[in-house]
Amino acid sequence: MATSLLRVPPPEELLRPLAVPERLLLGPGPSNVPRRIQAAGGRQLLGHMHPEVLQVMDEIKAGIQYAFQTQNRLTLAISGSGHCAMEAALFNLLEQGDTVLVAINGIWGQRAADIARRLGANVYELLKPPGKYFTPQDIEQGLVQHKPLVLFITHGESSTGVLQPLEGLGELCHRHGCLLLVDAVASLGGAPIFMDQQEIDVLYSGSQKVLNAPPGSAPISFSERAREKLLRRKTKPPSFYLDMGWLANYWGCDGEPRRYHHTAPINSFFSLREGLAMLAELGLESSWERHRANCTQLCQGLLDMGLELFVEEEKARLPTITTVRVPEGYSWRDITAFLMDSHSMEIAGGLGPTVGKVLRIGLMGCNSTSGNVDRVLGALQDALKRCHRSRL
Repeated sequence: MATSLLRVPPPEELLRPLAVPERLLLGPGPSNVPRRIQAAGGRQLLGHMHPEVLQVMDEIKAGIQYAFQTQNRLTLAISGSGHCAMEAALFNLLEQGDTVLVAINGIWGQRAADIARRLGANVYELLKPPGKYFTPQDIEQGLVQHKPLVLFITHGESSTGVLQPLEGLGELCHRHGCLLLVDAVASLGGAPIFMDQQEIDVLYSGSQKVLNAPPGSAPISFSERAREKLLRRKTKPPSFYLDMGWLANYWGCDGEPRRYHHTAPINSFFSLREGLAMLAELGLESSWERHRANCTQLCQGLLDMGLELFVEEEKARLPTITTVRVPEGYSWRDITAFLMDSHSMEIAGGLGPTVGKVLRIGLMGCNSTSGNVDRVLGALQDALKRCHRSRL
């Protein structure tokens, strides 16, 4: 018998039922998924070229245009996480030898610079300490000095909790012959962003934060300026999977009959559609205000506990992810583990340049409530009483 040739037995762990605990996810993402979005993702599959799926894709495109406040026709969702959208933006905009200026004040600028170097681009870095943001003067100095074709900047720097002001940066870039590329993975839906009015050329986000969908799909949009840059390429993008020409066709952005490119994550699209629908039903301005108010309540509660916020300027605090310095004498690992074990609640430590320095508390989408602020403040008070404090 053929089975007599088997040398690896069925894994015992796979013969047991799947067990997934219920937790309140108040870290930097992913966020909890509302029942409505869970139900959408659990629907029966359809084929990725079925007209009903193409209709859902059209609805996603309209939802992204609303969330981004853009009328760009080249608007779609990447079949991948926010990292995938970052690569899609850089892979399609840059060719070998192109000059890119990357504004780095946290991990996402570092990642963008790494990707651009792998593409063979000439990468220049504009640096700010973690917790700080870039002024138009900082940006203009870099544009004048390096003359880049693309500027990368992060709107919501989730590793540091900084919200980067964008007003005037698009106009500034265009005056210097540069395209503006913005990462809004952590900020979309939680802080105001106006792609067309702010003259942003490429904007992308992710599904798993304010949109409360599972990770795995990433909204992205290209301005007409950026689309023309794609059309002028001398070489094909180095990734077939992320080739915006193919993706534009599959998403119905080029006016041509849609052709197969890849088997899209259909159920992820169902979930993303519902996340965008819930944002549209609430309204962008109401969503922005809710995130602002709950962030303000959280920050005040942390200050009342005697803790120190990492981002000093209130206007520069990211409404979706708040960073607080690890209290002196405590281990961030002990605090996060205590909240997980004793309160079934996730908050996170630092990331990249803030490792060991901060705790990161996320209030995004359905998780951004006054009740959750009270819950996390109470859990933190409990942790500070019960966790071992070093005498050093």
